[in-house]
Amino acid sequence: MLFVGDDWAEDHHDVEVQDEQGRAVKRARLPEGAAGVARFHELVASFLPEDAEPAEVLVCIETDRGPWVRALAAAGYRVFGVNPKQAARHREVMGNSGAKSDKADAHALADMVRTRRHQLREIAADSDEAEAVKVVARAHQTMIWERTRHMLRLRRLSAGQITAALKGHRDKPGKAAAIQAELRAEHLGQSDLVASAYAATVSATVAVLRTLNSEIKTLEGQVEANFGRHPDAEILLSQPGIGVILGARVLAEFGDARGRYASAKARKNYAGTSPITRQSGKSKTVHARFIHNDRLIDALHMQAGAAILHDPAVRAYYDQLKARDLSHNAALRQVGNRLVGILHGCLKTHTPYDPATAWSHRQDDLAA
Repeated sequence: MLFVGDDWAEDHHDVEVQDEQGRAVKRARLPEGAAGVARFHELVASFLPEDAEPAEVLVCIETDRGPWVRALAAAGYRVFGVNPKQAARHREVMGNSGAKSDKADAHALADMVRTRRHQLREIAADSDEAEAVKVVARAHQTMIWERTRHMLRLRRLSAGQITAALKGHRDKPGKAAAIQAELRAEHLGQSDLVASAYAATVSATVAVLRTLNSEIKTLEGQVEANFGRHPDAEILLSQPGIGVILGARVLAEFGDARGRYASAKARKNYAGTSPITRQSGKSKTVHARFIHNDRLIDALHMQAGAAILHDPAVRAYYDQLKARDLSHNAALRQVGNRLVGILHGCLKTHTPYDPATAWSHRQDDLAA
């Protein structure tokens, strides 16, 4: 077998090929695009026997999407996409001095897939329908985030926002009220020329917001159209707390490759909803995962929040978690984690959500 670390940049890829003993047998810089993929094939072929299978080549790269990744997967190589934070931690384990270079990164990635591939997630190719949903759903969400940033530049601070910014003050409400009153009192003005310049910047921001609102609406139609064509759309829409836009986001981030998640636990781990247990001696603690796909965890959090309002079975589960003195956020994370497991089962059996089936073991799980 061959193990390849691929450190990618905008216009090139630094690769290192290792053998099963961890020896670096070849290092190269390949151009992005078809020419680079062709050279990649030639590179690995020079170290394999003629009867070798492409699956004997394992590639580790810090992304799980894009034309390059799709080309490697289509060629039959086993491709593992890793989070940049995972790769950084592996470099620390290897005992590097802290210096960073493209060649060193390629070496660390090759070593990572050679020694820890059982802990990594292998990339499975999504359908074209899922890729199309991902493109429009991400663009739609990015525009919404951008609109929020522009809106915040125009809004005045509320008492709650000021209070949240105060740390260590004994009388936060009183101090916040005083700050708000001061901000809204009459202030020294600017000259007419400077004031008109500020007015121009506000007008420009308003114009950007108008354009964003228009394009968000247009993209919303594209999200609905592409999501509606996907064969899993009906199953996703049957889930509690999920509508068309949220369903498209969940599909986009999970993908639809059938062999990607071996179990509900694997899907939960990728989602970042499952907790991490740390045990040392007699000490045992449970923590939330902080390394995750931000877009996916945002969508699942929104789903959980909507589900406890509209689905009686989900609400009953949430209420029992709260009865155990869990905070709202902790209970919502557990609800989201359970909903991911339910979604996995529905997709695996290709059946819509059924409350009686999904929550039949809830009492046993809560007692455990």
